[in-house]
Amino acid sequence: MFNLSKNKLFTVIFLISFVALASAYFIEYILGHQPCNLCVYERIPYFLAILLVLINYKYNNLEKYLILSLAIIFLIATILSLYHLGIEQGFIRESLLCDLEKGANILDKNEILKQLQQKNISCKDVTFQIFGLSLTSYNIIVSLLLTITLTTTYFTYEKSR
Repeated sequence: MFNLSKNKLFTVIFLISFVALASAYFIEYILGHQPCNLCVYERIPYFLAILLVLINYKYNNLEKYLILSLAIIFLIATILSLYHLGIEQGFIRESLLCDLEKGANILDKNEILKQLQQKNISCKDVTFQIFGLSLTSYNIIVSLLLTITLTTTYFTYEKSR
């Protein structure tokens, strides 16, 4: 898709992952928009990507396998984001990851008070948008582009050596 050298590709992935995480934490802690459970889970692939890029700089001989690992990570990120978008749009019901009523059967008043003090955000509620799209929509676009780029790089790895 993009004709980047492998070092530049790893740098771009590192920068995208860093900016995605920094933006998520800025929106959460500075702007005050609380994430739902799936939003928090959607950050994990970016942490893993940063970790794998750093591993690549130390162990350059694993480059091909790290590219494949990153492609799989971002494919999973794309699927998770599509699932989240389906919940936001009402196509899919919220799962146990998002269910706000999971503690409805608790009879202990202390447990009920503890849950009331926590801010639980529903996965179907979009609390932050940019140009009319939720952050989940942007995550789908970024994850899908990275999946395609990394998959292409993996399958053309021997040619570009």
